[in-house]
Amino acid sequence: MLTTDFTPGAPNWLDLGSPDTEASVGFYRAVLGWTFDSAGPEAGGYGFFRNQGKIVAALGPLTEEGATPAWTIYFNTPDADATAKTVIENGGTVRVAPGDVFTHGRMAAFTDPEGAQFAVWQPGDTAGLEQVTEPGSLGWTEVYVPEPDAVRSFYAEVLGWRIVEQPFGEGLTYILCSLPVGEQSEVAGIMPAEPGDRAHWLPYFEVPDVDATIARAEAHGAMPLMPSMDVEGVGRFAVLTDPHGARFALITSAAAE
Repeated sequence: MLTTDFTPGAPNWLDLGSPDTEASVGFYRAVLGWTFDSAGPEAGGYGFFRNQGKIVAALGPLTEEGATPAWTIYFNTPDADATAKTVIENGGTVRVAPGDVFTHGRMAAFTDPEGAQFAVWQPGDTAGLEQVTEPGSLGWTEVYVPEPDAVRSFYAEVLGWRIVEQPFGEGLTYILCSLPVGEQSEVAGIMPAEPGDRAHWLPYFEVPDVDATIARAEAHGAMPLMPSMDVEGVGRFAVLTDPHGARFALITSAAAE
C-alpha cells in the first residue's frame, strides 16, 4: 500500500513530460479534476498538479534529447549518488546524473536492464507527493518489461525491495514488490510487456468510477490501451494514453468501492 511516509524504496514523486504543457493541464483538469501551479520562471516551465489543494504529481516540458511524452515515477532514496552507482553495478544506465534541484532535493534518472525508465528522489526541503491512494492521486505502480525475471535482482539491489510471486486470477501469478520492512508495504508490480512493446513504468490513478473517468478521458482525446476489467480483491482498472501518448492507468480499488 502506498503512503506518504516515503521510506527508502517507496514511490515519492511523479511527473509528466509533455510537448504541450498547457494542453496537458487542460486534459488532466478535465479528467481528474486537478489544478496546476507553476513553480516559477526559474523552473523552466515545471509545475505541480494538485488535488484538493495537495500536490499529487508534477508537469514539465520534454527536456531529454529524443524523449517521448511519458510519466516518470520516482522512488525515495537516502543517497542518489550511491543509488546511481548501484544501478551501474547491476546492469542499468544512468540517463541523468544525480543533481540538486535547488534546495528541494536531489534527483537522478535511470534505465533498468530491460529498458524501462525511472528516477529517484533524495528529499531535501520537499519530501515528496502530498497525497497518494486517495481518489485523484497515485494509487499503484507497475513496470512492464520483456523479461520480468531479468529485473528482479536489479530492483532488489537498487531499491532494496523484497520480490515475491502471488496468485493472480486463474492460474496466473503476479510479481509483487515490497519494502524491506513493514506489513502492507507493497509498492509495485512487475509485469510482462506485450510482444514488441517497449519497456515502461505505469502509474495508476485512483478514481471513484473507472468507467465514468474513461468516458471523460476519451471525450478529451485519450486513447484506450486496455479496456476496463475487474480483478477480485484488486478492483476495476483500465489503461489509456493521454492525447500526447503518455500512458497511465485508472483504478477503482476494491477497498475503495
